[in-house]
Amino acid sequence: MNIDPGKTTDAFKELGFTDFEKMYTMLKANNVFDGLETGHISETDFYNYMLEAVNGRVTIDQVTGAWNAMLLDFRTESLGFLKKLGESHRLFLLSNTNNIHKQAFDAILMDQTGISSLDKFFDKAYYSQHVGFRKPGTEIFEFVLKDAGILAPETLYIDDLYPNIETASGLGFNTHLLLPGERIEELDYR
Repeated sequence: MNIDPGKTTDAFKELGFTDFEKMYTMLKANNVFDGLETGHISETDFYNYMLEAVNGRVTIDQVTGAWNAMLLDFRTESLGFLKKLGESHRLFLLSNTNNIHKQAFDAILMDQTGISSLDKFFDKAYYSQHVGFRKPGTEIFEFVLKDAGILAPETLYIDDLYPNIETASGLGFNTHLLLPGERIEELDYR
């Protein structure tokens, strides 16, 4: 999926959140955002926190819109490649996310492709909100290894954030840091 975290930062600033970068970035989250993405706090608690942060000057719909602003669209070529690759390889998704984003990106996928869930492209999808841990922590990687019954040295882990790659590499995964503009369908999987 194409994402632009800057759009979320800008959207929250427009709503009056002057220090949003202290609350959340792709690499670091405060306790509320971390709790949302690990399933340790509810959406209601998240919304209450966000409304209190600006003294109720925004609505839940505005917070949802700002939070989802980073979610752009899917690269249909990459989705087609995943479908084809899944015929010969086991594929797993490991994502830091939350229910608000999952609902939004599944809706975008449905609008764009008619497919109801990103999960359909993988043997299993592991979302931080369900697992209870976030990347780059080792716990989430160890959970996936055990649950999927895979071995790190036999697994290629691809991510666009270096701290996640660093953790996976330290656990013995083969890794590839996906650079801006690079696509999964361009990589050599042999």
